[in-house]
Amino acid sequence: MKKILIIGSGAMGAAFTFPLLDNNHKVTLCEPYNFKLIKKLNLKNKFHPALKINLSSKLKTKKFSPEILTNSWDLIVIAVSSLGIDLISKKFKNFKKKTPILVLTKGLKLDKTKNIITMSEQIKKNNKKLNVSVLKGPCLAKELARKNQTSVIIANKNISIAKSIGRKISTKYYLTEYSKDVVGVEVCSAIKNIYSMIIGAGQSLNSSSNLFQKAILEMRYLNKYFKGKDETIFGLAGVGDLYVSAAGGRNSKMGGFLGKGFTFKTAKKRFMSKETVEGEELAKEIAPFILKKIDKKKIPLMINLLKTIKENKKLKIKV
Repeated sequence: MKKILIIGSGAMGAAFTFPLLDNNHKVTLCEPYNFKLIKKLNLKNKFHPALKINLSSKLKTKKFSPEILTNSWDLIVIAVSSLGIDLISKKFKNFKKKTPILVLTKGLKLDKTKNIITMSEQIKKNNKKLNVSVLKGPCLAKELARKNQTSVIIANKNISIAKSIGRKISTKYYLTEYSKDVVGVEVCSAIKNIYSMIIGAGQSLNSSSNLFQKAILEMRYLNKYFKGKDETIFGLAGVGDLYVSAAGGRNSKMGGFLGKGFTFKTAKKRFMSKETVEGEELAKEIAPFILKKIDKKKIPLMINLLKTIKENKKLKIKV
């Protein structure tokens, strides 16, 4: 039995509690921003509005405070949004323990020099000594919460640390693989949000499958550009995550509206006003770097979507 802290009580953070509790760990789920949500989770039934399911009565839920990091934990899991990763990074500035940290957050950021950095690099920005691993892969939170079989990949340059975390969180339905390619795993799991939007724009299975194939080629080029390993593209963080996002994610849903001729702002306002579209956040974040530094001829799908969102134009893709 281990003591595990999860920071971020959104859909994925909450869903992650299920395999941990099934392994008889003592789990605390805390929330740094959405205090209305944590208030709901503190009620007796612990109903999670995004997952549409009651969380376990064994789960402890509370507001996040910096003092909680001073407690003794066997694993700290970060499951905040990419927008909230900066704030959490600052909370670890004076963290001196060797507690393993596992980052579930997917995304990329621009640093002060306008270069792209990963979520694990962002977490370590204020404290280089943190023991950080990342977990990515094709995992829909609602399916995990209902204990549908799910496979994910844990990445750390020290593979023994990744495997140690895997032993804590793996169950019969939550399966873990391992990689030393931290950069590749993070890059692929982030940019798939943009490419799943593009695939969703296909108005038939024929066109979407063509876009899927072209998306993989562009992801392979970008992964190589950022010095990720080629095999990562064909693993859970690459093709696996792209498939599940294109088949049933919010990015693909938005892509469907773009494919029908709506501009992004119109589609967001009319059809997805209360839903977060991760691909939009990522596109706005990395557009300045991609449009300036990357060979546009190598990634026409990416360039097209970035301009579509940035300039609020109709998406035009030649399949």
